[in-house]
Amino acid sequence: MKDTKQQRVFSQSFTRRDFLSTSLKASAAAFTTGLLPKLRVNAEGQYNVLFLVVDDLRPLLGCYGHPEIHTPNIDRLAQRGTLFNRAYCQYPLCHPSRTSILTGLRPNTTRVFSNSTGFREKLPNAVTLPQHFKMSGYHTQSVGKVAQNLERQDDTYSWSVPSWTQPSAYDSRSSVPSWQALDVDDDELRDGRAAKHAIEVLEEIQDTRFFLAVGFRKPHLPFYAPKRYYELYNGTSFNLPSSVKLPENAPSITDGNFEGFRDFQDIPDKGDFSETKTLELIRAYAASTSFTDAQVGRVLNHLDTLGLTENTVIVFVGDHGFHLGEHGKWLKNTLFEVALRSPLIVSVPGQTYQGVKTDALAELVDIYPTLCDVCQLSVPSQLEGLSLMSVIEQPTRPWKTAAFSQKGRTTGNSIRTDRYRYTEWGQNGSRGVELYDYDTDPHETVNIVNLPENAELVAQLNEQLHAGWQATLPELQEQVPIPQTLPWDINNDGVVNMQDLVLVSNSFGMTSPEHPKADINMDGSIDIIDLLLVAAHFGESSNPAAPSSATPLLPEHTALLDEWLTEARLVDDGSDIFRQGIAALEHLIHTTLPTETALLPNYPNPFNPETWIPYDLAQDAAVNIHIYNAKGKTIRQLSLGLQTAGTYRTQSRAAYWDGRNAVGEPVASGIYFYTLQADQFKATRQMVILK
Repeated sequence: MKDTKQQRVFSQSFTRRDFLSTSLKASAAAFTTGLLPKLRVNAEGQYNVLFLVVDDLRPLLGCYGHPEIHTPNIDRLAQRGTLFNRAYCQYPLCHPSRTSILTGLRPNTTRVFSNSTGFREKLPNAVTLPQHFKMSGYHTQSVGKVAQNLERQDDTYSWSVPSWTQPSAYDSRSSVPSWQALDVDDDELRDGRAAKHAIEVLEEIQDTRFFLAVGFRKPHLPFYAPKRYYELYNGTSFNLPSSVKLPENAPSITDGNFEGFRDFQDIPDKGDFSETKTLELIRAYAASTSFTDAQVGRVLNHLDTLGLTENTVIVFVGDHGFHLGEHGKWLKNTLFEVALRSPLIVSVPGQTYQGVKTDALAELVDIYPTLCDVCQLSVPSQLEGLSLMSVIEQPTRPWKTAAFSQKGRTTGNSIRTDRYRYTEWGQNGSRGVELYDYDTDPHETVNIVNLPENAELVAQLNEQLHAGWQATLPELQEQVPIPQTLPWDINNDGVVNMQDLVLVSNSFGMTSPEHPKADINMDGSIDIIDLLLVAAHFGESSNPAAPSSATPLLPEHTALLDEWLTEARLVDDGSDIFRQGIAALEHLIHTTLPTETALLPNYPNPFNPETWIPYDLAQDAAVNIHIYNAKGKTIRQLSLGLQTAGTYRTQSRAAYWDGRNAVGEPVASGIYFYTLQADQFKATRQMVILK
C-alpha cells in the first residue's frame, strides 16, 4: 500500500469502509419520509418495452466500477437509467432464473430447478411477462436467447410471432478450446446475427406498441468473440480472484463447481488452474463481454435512430452471476455472492434521477411487476416480486430487508441482507450453514456462523430466512416529502455535479474553505480523497427541480478531469474510495462526446517503452494505428476495429503499444512516429523511446 499524507490523515479520522457505510446509510435515511413525484407517461399512457437479457453476465462492467472493462454502450444506458448495484437472481442457473424473470414467480412456485424442466408442466395457466403485455394489446416478439432454448422460449401464449433464435454451433466441448479470438465479423457469430435481426424487427414494428425481448449468449462459454474485442485488452492487467479457496469453515456441500467446464480441450482434467490460465480466461470473459456490449450498442443506437428511445422502457439484465476462479470455482450454480449478484439497469423515459446507482436490494423476480407498473398495466396478484418504481423515483429510499436465492427446493436456501449472507443447506441447515459479514469480509473468506458471539445474529437470520420474502417488503405508504441535502452536494443546489467537483478542487489544501462541506471526510484538510468521494456520488440529487447533472462538460472541465485522474492514480491504494472515484471520473470523460476527432499526446509517459496512445472520436469509426521509425520503416500496426464515438484518453481505454515490433522484439531507444487513422481522419505524432 502506498504511504501518503492523504491516506494517513484519512485513516486516523475515519476508515474508508466506515465512512462509505455510514454515508450511504445516512443518504438512505434522508429519504425515509417521502416519495418524489410520479414519473410522466406518454400521451397514450403506455410505453414500448425493450428487454435485454444476457447469459452468464456478472456485474463486471465499466458502469459497475470496473473501468478496465470496455463496455461503453451498457455504460451509456446506465447514464440515462437506474443501476441496481445489489440485484440478485432467484436461482444461479440459466433456465430456473429466466423462468422466474418471465413468470414473476419464485423457483419453489415454478418448480423449475434445472435446465430441463418447463414451467407449464406444473403451471399450465401461468401468465408470463410477455403474455401479459400481449393480452394488453402489445405486439410481443423475441430475438436470440430469452428462455433456455427454442422449445421453452417459443411459448405461443407469450409471443405474437414465432421466436427467432439459433442452435449452438458446437456439439462436443472436447473438440474445441474454451476460448478463441476469431478472425470474423460480428455478424458471423450468433449474437451479431441476433443484433442484426433485432434491428430488422425494430424497423418492422416501430409504428406499433411493442414488447421486444432480445437475448445475447456471450459471455457464456465457450468464450468465442471476434479478435478485435480481445485486442481491446492487449496490455490490460487483470486482478486474480481475491480468494481461490473455499471459505474457512465452509460446509463440504459447497465444494466442486465445474459442470462440464473441464470437458473443453484446453482445460485441465483435475486440479486448480494456474495463475496464467486464470488470467487468460478472465481476459477471454472480458473480450466476450465487450463483444456483447457492442451488440447491445447496435440495438440501442437503432432505437435512437428510429426516434423510439424517448417512448421506450429499457431493461438490461444478466440472468445470474459467474465465478472466475473465486473460491476455486468457475461458472455459476453456487450460493456465493459472485454467482447470485446480477447486473440490472432500468431506464424509464423522463425519470427524474438519471445515471444513478442505488444500493436498494432488488431481485430479478421484481422485473415483471416493475414493467407492469411503469407501463400502467395491472399487476397480476399472483406475482412474487415487487415493483421497483418507488426506488427508481427515489433511489435512496429504504427498501427490502433481504433478497432470496436458492438451489433445488431444499438443497440450499440463502438470503442477502444489507450486511450479511446467510445460507442453509439441507432441511433446516442439516447439511451445513454459512454466514458472511460483507462489512468485515467482503470476499467471503471465513464462515462465521459458529462463532459464539454470533449466536443471536444467526437466530435472527434463521427466522428471517424462514419467514419468507413477504416479511422483507418495505412500507409503501406515501408521505409528504421533506427537503434534504446530500453531504456531497457542496453548494446545496440539489444535485451532485461538476460544480461540486470544482469547488472541492479549488479548496485543496485549505483548512477553512469557503464551502465547509468540501471537507467530505471531515479530517481537517481537503484533498483528492474528498474529491473522489464526491465523484463516486456524481448525479445523485435531492431535488427533482435541481439543475441536471448531464450538462455537457466544457473544455476546461475535461482538462480538470485529466488532472484529477493523474493525482488520484499517484496515491491510489486500491481501496473502494479510489476504485469508485477514479471509475466515476473516467466515466465522465468517456461519456462526453468530443466535438471533433483528435489524436492526443501519448499517455502517461512519452519516454516509456510501453505507451498508451489516446484519441477522441467524434463519430463511430474503424481505428488503425501505424507505428514507424524515423526512416519511415514500419514497426507495428495496431488494428483496433470499430470504436464508438467518445474519448479514449485514459489508460483503460487508450490504444496500447507494448514497445515491441511486429515479431515481438523490444524496439531500441530513439525517435518514432505514430499515425492514427479513423475513417477519413488521419493524424501523426512523434514519440521518444528512452530505456
